[in-house]
Amino acid sequence: MQPEELFMHRALQLAQLGLGSVSPNPMVGCVVVHQGKVIGEGYHRLYGQAHAEVNAIESVADKSLLAASTLYVTLEPCSHYGKTPPCADLIIRHRIPRVVIATLDVNPLVAGNGVKKLQQAGVQITTGVLEREAVELNRRFFTFMQLKRPYIILKWAESADGFMASADRRQVWISNLLARQLVHKWRSEEDAVLTGSGTALHDNPRLNVRDFPVIRRQPWRVVIDRRLRLPAHLHLFDGSQPTICYNLQRTEESASVIWQALPPANFLPALFSDLHGRGIQSVLVEAGPQLQQTLLVMDLWDEIRLFRSPYSLNEGIAAPRPRGKLIHKSYVLDNELLIFRR
Repeated sequence: MQPEELFMHRALQLAQLGLGSVSPNPMVGCVVVHQGKVIGEGYHRLYGQAHAEVNAIESVADKSLLAASTLYVTLEPCSHYGKTPPCADLIIRHRIPRVVIATLDVNPLVAGNGVKKLQQAGVQITTGVLEREAVELNRRFFTFMQLKRPYIILKWAESADGFMASADRRQVWISNLLARQLVHKWRSEEDAVLTGSGTALHDNPRLNVRDFPVIRRQPWRVVIDRRLRLPAHLHLFDGSQPTICYNLQRTEESASVIWQALPPANFLPALFSDLHGRGIQSVLVEAGPQLQQTLLVMDLWDEIRLFRSPYSLNEGIAAPRPRGKLIHKSYVLDNELLIFRR
């Protein structure tokens, strides 16, 4: 690995630490290098707080070295005022002569303007170092910006013979305990968890983070109840975390539940468009086979995470057939974990 790739790789490692904490912002990491030595590093820790470049520059003990240093950052520095001042202005103020960027920002508020501002100030710019890895890291952000919808992850567990549940829908644990704990980790990393009315009624899920030790935040809970038939005593409506109920009839808000009516003809695309408008960047779908299959058929998905048990049910409710490209295969104890991408 070349030195530039080595420093950018470290910046990407730092950026990953913001997963689940910075949305709807992207994850960004930054490293400051002087004469081949890292003298400062930082990442965007929490939405609304300092960006990666600010934290990295602040960590440099001897600020006089900045005028002879290179800044490595995983995403183009911002050039506009949001919750924080422009990072491009900070770089210029400290007279950092060179900036290496993994990938440009697709946010229309930035989109090349950060690079332009830096170049006009005489800063030497290099782009495209580990660009593929940087885009992969922020696939949620890029999907959100480019497709105007959240990044959609379908998750289910199936038996060895391809069933998601027993025929009578009685609760049967297909995945093992460690796999279920991993799902709680996944919930902590995404903005929302989505389920359908059938799963809500039969399983009464909480859709929160309980079995993972570090909880950055609780995700939004999203449920589809087109005809508002779900009873109020379900965990989804217990007020413990924000819940959106998408339906055909009612638009109303209470302290912890939002009821949002959508058009029947375009229901699911409208649902994801509404989530986009609320700044929800990613959705983990934990639902029954009908909703999962519908999303697959409508091409409203980006990733599938599938646990396969070594045990058979012999009969029951069939799981969808996964699509896309298999990119990962591993084992969580005796459960096979398969991850597909669109």
